[in-house]
Amino acid sequence: MWPELLDVLREPHTEARLELESGETDGERILRGQLVSRLTGQAYPIIDGVPRFVPSEGYTGSFGMQWNLFSATQLDSTTRTDHSQRRFDAEVGWPAGDLGDGWTLEGGCGAGRFVEVVAGHGGRIVALDYSRAIDTIAREFHEDRNVHPVQADVLLPPIASRSIDRVYSIGVLQHTEQPYLAMMSLLRLCRSGGRFAFVAYARRWYTPLYAKYLIRPLTKRLPATVLLAAIRATMPVLFPLSEWLFERPGVGRIARFVLPVANYPNKQGFDRRQRYEEAVLDTFDMLAPAYDQPLRPRVVRSLLEKSAVTDLNMVSDVPIVVRGTVL
Repeated sequence: MWPELLDVLREPHTEARLELESGETDGERILRGQLVSRLTGQAYPIIDGVPRFVPSEGYTGSFGMQWNLFSATQLDSTTRTDHSQRRFDAEVGWPAGDLGDGWTLEGGCGAGRFVEVVAGHGGRIVALDYSRAIDTIAREFHEDRNVHPVQADVLLPPIASRSIDRVYSIGVLQHTEQPYLAMMSLLRLCRSGGRFAFVAYARRWYTPLYAKYLIRPLTKRLPATVLLAAIRATMPVLFPLSEWLFERPGVGRIARFVLPVANYPNKQGFDRRQRYEEAVLDTFDMLAPAYDQPLRPRVVRSLLEKSAVTDLNMVSDVPIVVRGTVL
């Protein structure tokens, strides 16, 4: 933990200021210690350079496992592509030149594919995640003073209200216990004039009929290690089968509906090995989470319209891609 993070860190629930006690450093970075609330006296540990505001990773355990196992699978610096950069540009829509000013926060950072994008443009970013994926961030970016990992719940972010210049969350809200509340919890962190962007699964009348939702009552209850082993065992058959089916005109769309496999045969820049690894990762990501609750576009729009925002832009309804500015 870098000391400047204290400027925006606050105690969850109370938003009281936190003071560092008994910190151990490797120079300037704080490796171990505790943060103590000035109001309640509650102590929050700093472990391996990460302030921790949740006692365990709770319902996010599968994400912690997957991002520690697949920590580099989607990083542009590892894949030698610009997939994460292009997705960030398309969905978040902020000019790279703006990222170097002030604070940015990502709600649900996973292994840090978009953290790398922001930090790569000189942006100072709070990388917030409930799961032990945060340990991947701490390892991969431990020398980058722009990256500030925090283990916390997006429903109770330990960040001062209206203190962040840019807040975004990509593909995370639907995996929380209360997706709409998570969105609004992140929105309140934006300062006046700050910008936000949220990307989430969208719910339509036919959404529960997708194959993944039909089998998730079973797969989400399996031990994560068992599910991953099953995916690895069946992928030698499912990968070529899905690749062939997904590319067939007309048939491809139906196949994607009935076959619970994440495969992207037309992904440019990835060789077959990379696409295979991502298929294993994304299929696990699809079937393992405790929660997968797509949001309704009209509800998202209504909540944001009733909030103090301007320039509201519903870029897409399916998936939900929405962004704007806080008044």
